[in-house]
Amino acid sequence: MSEPLFRDPTASVADRVRDLLARMTLTEKVGQVNQRMYGWDAYERTSSGHRLTEAFRTEVSAYDGMGALYGLQRADPWSGVTAATGIGAADGARVCDDVQRHVVENTRLGIPVLLVEEMPHGLQALDGTLLPVNLAVGATWNPELYEEAVASAAAQLRSRGGHVALVSALDLVRDPRWGRAEECFGEDPYLAARFTEALVRGVQGPPGELIGPDRAAVVLKHFAGQGATVGGRNSAATELGARELHEIHLEAALAGVRAGAAGVMAAYNEFDGVPCAANRELLTGILRERWGFTGLVMADGLALERLVRLAGDPVAAGATALEAGTDLSLWDDCFPRLEEAVRGGLVAEHTLDTAVGRVLTLKFRLGLFENPYTGKRAPAPGPELLSERIARESVTLLAHDGTTLPLTGGVRRVAVVGPNADSVPQQIGDYTAPQRPGTGISVLDGLRAAAPEGVEVVHSRGSDLVGGDLSAVAGAVAQAAGADVAVLVLGGSSARESGTRFDANGAAVISVGNPVGMTCGEGVDLAELGLPDGQSALLDAVAATGTPVVVVLVQGRPHALPDLSDRAGAVLSAWYPGPWGGRAVADVLFGAAEPVGRLPVSVPRSAAQLPVFYNGKDHGYRGYVDQPATARHAFGHGLGYTTVEYGEPRLSRASVAAAEFADGASPGTDEPLLCTVEVRNTGDRSTRETVQLYVRRVIGGTSWPRVRELRGFAQIVLEPGERAEVCFRLGARTLASVTRGWERAVEPGEFAIETGPSSDRTRGARLLVTVPATGARR
Repeated sequence: MSEPLFRDPTASVADRVRDLLARMTLTEKVGQVNQRMYGWDAYERTSSGHRLTEAFRTEVSAYDGMGALYGLQRADPWSGVTAATGIGAADGARVCDDVQRHVVENTRLGIPVLLVEEMPHGLQALDGTLLPVNLAVGATWNPELYEEAVASAAAQLRSRGGHVALVSALDLVRDPRWGRAEECFGEDPYLAARFTEALVRGVQGPPGELIGPDRAAVVLKHFAGQGATVGGRNSAATELGARELHEIHLEAALAGVRAGAAGVMAAYNEFDGVPCAANRELLTGILRERWGFTGLVMADGLALERLVRLAGDPVAAGATALEAGTDLSLWDDCFPRLEEAVRGGLVAEHTLDTAVGRVLTLKFRLGLFENPYTGKRAPAPGPELLSERIARESVTLLAHDGTTLPLTGGVRRVAVVGPNADSVPQQIGDYTAPQRPGTGISVLDGLRAAAPEGVEVVHSRGSDLVGGDLSAVAGAVAQAAGADVAVLVLGGSSARESGTRFDANGAAVISVGNPVGMTCGEGVDLAELGLPDGQSALLDAVAATGTPVVVVLVQGRPHALPDLSDRAGAVLSAWYPGPWGGRAVADVLFGAAEPVGRLPVSVPRSAAQLPVFYNGKDHGYRGYVDQPATARHAFGHGLGYTTVEYGEPRLSRASVAAAEFADGASPGTDEPLLCTVEVRNTGDRSTRETVQLYVRRVIGGTSWPRVRELRGFAQIVLEPGERAEVCFRLGARTLASVTRGWERAVEPGEFAIETGPSSDRTRGARLLVTVPATGARR
C-alpha cells in the first residue's frame, strides 16, 4: 500500500495539507487548533530524569493529537519552574523528542506537535542566552545587528527541540506608564517596522516555503494597538481611531507580514469595542484580505475566555473567534469546545478547516513530518557576544557637560552607588528564566574589571529600589565624598521574585506599595514616572558633596527626568542591557567604547505632560502654563564624546510628479529623487553617527499632518575631522501617507524633507509633489 500524499515530501505543501485535512475527523481537527496545556505540566523531573505526565497523555488522547504545546522549556517564578525542576540545555532536545514521539506514535494520523517557546529577548529557558530588551535593541538603531543576534537565538531554540518563537515586536511605547514598554522597539512605527523585518529575516531565514532546521517560525506579538491602552494600564481599553491605528500601530505588522512572518498573536485589547481576537475586520479584512497574509493567528493567553462576557458561553466565544480569523488558542476552554460549536451550527466546518490548514501548513514548512525529532544535536551556542554588543551600542548619553566623561587618568577613586549597581537580575528585564550562578556582569563588576591599574572602585548601595528609606544614604555620601567621581546607578527593575503573585496569564499582580520591588514588566504599570523618593534623595545627597556625578539609568521604561544639569555632569540610559550589560556600561564610561545609542522613545519631564511622543498631530499647541509640553529628551536624541555638524539637506529635484510613485510607473524613466546631507566630525574622537531622515507634510494631503515622521536613517563612522555625504533615496515609502481609503499613497502637496541627529534638531529642504497620485501603494 502506497504512502498517503501528505507523507510525500516532493508534493506541494498545499496539496499535502488538502490531503491530510480530508482524512481527519472533526475531533482531530479541533485538536490541531488547540494549545490549552501549560508545557511545564507535560513533564516532571525525577531522580532518574524527566518523564511525561499522565495529564499530558490524557490531553493528547482527548483529541487524538495536539496542535501545539506552549512553554515546555519555560522557567520563571510564574511557571514555578526552577533550575532544580526544569529542563536545561543538555536535556531540552531529549525531552522535546519524548513529547513528540508520544504524539506521533500514539495518535491515528501521527501529526507532529508544534513546540512553542517565548523568545522575547533570547530564549526564555534554563541556559537560554538573553539579549538586552527590545527597548535597548531599538536604541542601537542597528537592525542588521539584531538580525544576526535573533538568528543565533533561533538556532539555539531549534537545537533544543523548539519550533516556534513568540517575540514582542508590534507594540509601541505611546505611554511609558505601561509596564511592558521594555518589550517595544520604541515609540515610532518606522523604526519598529525596520526591526520587525530584521526579526523575521533572522529567525526564519531566507524567504521561502520551507523553514530550515536551524531556524524557527516567528509569531509576532501583539496585533494590534496594545501599546495605546488608556492610562498606560495593561490590557485596558484603547481609544484608537481608525487613522491612528493605520498610521501608527499597523506599520510594524505590515512590515512583518511582507517579510514573511509565520504568525501573529492577537492582542488582548479591543478596538472600537471589539476584542482583537474576535475582530474580523482586523484579522480577516486587514490582515488577510488587504495584506494577503497566509500565516496563522494565535490568541494570547486566555484571551478567548474574555469573549465569554460578550458571546455568552465558551462555545459561542470560540466560534466567534474562529469566525473572526483566530486559528490557534492559548490555554483557554473555548477552542476545546469547537466541536460543539460546529455541530450546533455556530460556525461552519469549512471555517475550522481553514484554521486547521494554517496550523498544518506551518508544521509542513518546518519539516516536522519528515524530521519530527531533534536527535542528539549539540545545543547551539547562544549569542553572548552579540548580546554584549547590542548592550554596548544601546547605551545612550542623554546629557553631558563635556568634561566628566570619559573617565580619564585623573580619576583614582570611583564610588559606585545606587540600587542597580550590583544586581544582574535588575538589568535583564521581564520574561527571563533563572540564571545560573556566575552568569552575567553587574555594572559594579564591569567597572571593577575595566578600571585601569591604580584606580580604586568602592561601592555602597545607598538606597532601595523603591520606597523612601534613607538609612543607607549617609554611607553612600561618605563613599562619594572621598572619590574623584561618583557613578550613581539608578532606575527600575522587572526582576520577578518568588513572592510575586501572578494572574492566570502570567502577568504580575502588584498591589499599591509595590512590596516585591518590581517597577516594570507585564502587569507593573506606574502612574508616576519619576525616580522613587529614596533614589531621588540619594542623588541629591551625593551631588551635594561636590564630587562629580555620573547618573546611569538601568531601566525598562523612560523615567521622567527633571533638569539634572546642576547635579550630574553626565546622564546615561542603559535600557535593561542584559546579563553582560555591566561590561558594556563600563566600556562607555571609561572611553573604551563611544556612546552611540540614540533614543527610540521620548523621555518626559513628568507623567503629567503625557503624551510626549514626537510624531503627534501638528496642531501648533504651545504647551502648559506650568511646564513645557516638549520632552526632556526627544526621540532620536543621543550625545557622543565628540561633536558632529550637519549641513543643509540638498534635494536632487525641488519638484516631483506624484505619478512617479504610482503603481505601474516604469522604474528608471525618471531621475531618482535624492536627499543628500554633509556630516562632519568636528571633535577629536572617532564616532558612529546615526543620520536621521524625517518628512513633514506642510501643505496638502487628505488628513491632518503630523509634526514630523521618521522615514529613514543611516549610520556612518567618522574619524576626527572627517566629513562625509549621506544620501537617501526618496521613494513612495518615504513620502506616502494613509489615504481616506486606508491605503498608502503619495499625495500631492508641499513637504519638508529634514535631516539631523534627532527629531528636535533637524534642518529641512522644501519639496513640491505635483498632480494627483494614482495610488502609489507600498
